[in-house]
Amino acid sequence: MIPRPHKIIFSILLLASLAMAAVLWQLRERAHQRLVAGESSAPTEAPEVAPAEQATLYVANDSYNSMLAQVHSLPLPKDSGSRARAVLGKLLDLYAAPDSTHPVAGGASSVAQVFLMPAQGQSAQRETPPASAANATEDNGPQLAIVNLTGSFVASHPSGLETETLTVLSICGTLHANLPRIIQVRFLVDGEQQPTLAGHADLTRTYLAIDAVPAEGVHP
Repeated sequence: MIPRPHKIIFSILLLASLAMAAVLWQLRERAHQRLVAGESSAPTEAPEVAPAEQATLYVANDSYNSMLAQVHSLPLPKDSGSRARAVLGKLLDLYAAPDSTHPVAGGASSVAQVFLMPAQGQSAQRETPPASAANATEDNGPQLAIVNLTGSFVASHPSGLETETLTVLSICGTLHANLPRIIQVRFLVDGEQQPTLAGHADLTRTYLAIDAVPAEGVHP
């Protein structure tokens, strides 16, 4: 036979458990109602898709140790930095393709970021008309593009002076062709300066983008 004090304690614990269960059920229902209300009131917006535009890419060809301009249609954002990254991504996708004329693994994800800032030095002064030199800014003056490549891209890049130089010059030429205000290009690897791309092409210098543009015609 169960002692009376034990019956009282058991009854109290049972009532407390039932009360707690009721409170938890009410809290759950309130949370569910708030979630449903939030979902119904939140505006549904379609993701913004950049319109397709014509972009000129300077594609390297190892067989002829040269670059050839090609026109491709691809989505290009309005923001200059995102636009620069998009055209470089397409260029590196071409290099990563099975039939590439300049095989380099990695593709678009090899470009971590592209930063744009006002160009500096004598080359910037030459590109800026005297009347507007005082107003030259990141928005309306000559620009320096800082291309931040991933370490995996650099680690897998084929070594050799010609192939490395073609990669660097094709990046510079493609940037200038699509964003003409970019007249200078510098390179980082995982956010840090690195001496060379794969043992040869100098990544410590500032490249003049206009010097990378070849004289060949554009081939679609």
